[in-house]
This record gives sequence, structure tokens and C-alpha cells, in this order.
Amino acid sequence: MRRRTAIEIVHQFWNEVWRSPQRPEAIDALVHEDFVITSGGHEIRSRDAFKQWVIGFQRQINDLEFEVLDIFQSDCGTRVATRWRLVGRNNGFLGTEPDGTPITMVGNAIIAVDEDGLLRHNWVDRNAYEVHGHLIGTRRIV
Repeated sequence: MRRRTAIEIVHQFWNEVWRSPQRPEAIDALVHEDFVITSGGHEIRSRDAFKQWVIGFQRQINDLEFEVLDIFQSDCGTRVATRWRLVGRNNGFLGTEPDGTPITMVGNAIIAVDEDGLLRHNWVDRNAYEVHGHLIGTRRIV
């Protein structure tokens, strides 16, 4: 049987957890128990804490749609870099009033994939500052 590439594993994660219909429970089978996500300068540690973070994130955006724009694998096959975009409607995202304002967020993720095929670490950079400014009316996103 052919071993799946890191790109295939990450695509499965994006498809099952972030694409409609979002299934955060798929995290149990896709990420390591000691998984870490580093996002916005903060670390969320453990599969369970990450799953709760995803559930909370997804609740803040109605009609969430997720799209992978680019995806690359490192030569050694243990890292995957992804550029992505999500769109939806504000349901209290980033502590704002849930007013249905359209949201477009773009970001980059570098994901470490372990030899066992589980995700180990995800480093995320996203345009949260610009999205927040858009939602509170101080910054327009083009």
C-alpha cells in the first residue's frame, strides 16, 4: 500500500475540518494528541484544546467557506506550506457584534506532519488585524 504524502494528509485535514460541512470531530483522527497551533503569537496545546478552539472559531463565522489557494511540501516531506482563504458572515468574530457583515480572511499555514501521518504543529499567520478593522468600521478590506 502506498504511503500518503504530507500534502494529501493536509488536504484531508482542510477538507474534513474546515470545508463545508465543517467537522471539528475529525481532529481526533487527524492530529497528534500533543498537537500545537501557534496563531497570533499564542500557542494552543493539545488536540482537545485545539478542537475547542476550532469549534469556537467556526461558531463566530456563519456560512464559512474555506479554500486552499496554494500548497507546497518540503523536500523532506515533513512540512506543508499552505496559502488559504475563508469567507463568511460575522457572527461575533474577534469579539465584534454579530451583524452578518461579510468576512474575507486570508492566511498562511506551515504544518508539521509526523511519520505516523498525524499533524504535529501548525504555525498560522492571518490578516486578523485587517479583518477586525473592517468589522468595527475603521479599515476597509479590498
